[in-house]
Amino acid sequence: MTAPQPLISLQSVSRTYRADGVAVTAVRNVSFDIERGEIVAVMGPSGSGKSTLMNMIGLLDLPSEGALYLEGADVADLSEDHRSSLRARSIGFVFQSYNLLARHNAIENVALPLVYCGISRKERLARAEQSLESVGMVHRAHHFPRQLSGGEQQRVAIARALIASPLIVLADEPTGALDSRTGAEILALFAALNRTGQTIVMITHDPGIATQCRRTIRLHDGALVADETLAPIPPERSAAP
Repeated sequence: MTAPQPLISLQSVSRTYRADGVAVTAVRNVSFDIERGEIVAVMGPSGSGKSTLMNMIGLLDLPSEGALYLEGADVADLSEDHRSSLRARSIGFVFQSYNLLARHNAIENVALPLVYCGISRKERLARAEQSLESVGMVHRAHHFPRQLSGGEQQRVAIARALIASPLIVLADEPTGALDSRTGAEILALFAALNRTGQTIVMITHDPGIATQCRRTIRLHDGALVADETLAPIPPERSAAP
């Protein structure tokens, strides 16, 4: 029986930029797979290549060397229009700064990713309401970002990331702008979403986030230095008669 393909597969991926005429390699010879239903932390200090790696997984950038596959398709073989369409349908993004539009209320912000999908406004808003309900924010649907706390804005941002039922959610320092209590609530929300089968990758330098994920990928100077998966919890043994 053929094993299922990984959702994401990086094979000897490197990314080199030119800065002031000098070649700078931000990611070097990185290989790993991400399976459906995983929750993964990608860790490393500033300058370790985390953001560059996220941009490639999120189809915002392409490797200079090696190959990146999404559901078995080499993304470098796709046209820019095809990658853009695939990104809109398959990748949900959550950012540290929320990136909500100030002139739109919560439900309108959540509905925005569907604007270019040929979906009617009525259907967009209905789906946005369902997405807000999934993160416990439907009661704030008609509030504007300035009327929401940081934690509430991040929940709205997560609802926006989920609205197109993406294959993967990429969260870039999702608790970085939040206090510890609110950050813990957001991490608990991600864990709950993962239990429903949602694949989640969190980019972070915070060890506290990594402890909430079953797998941690560590980068240093652009190279993969560790890929650690927690052992499954063994089933409880019944007491001997």
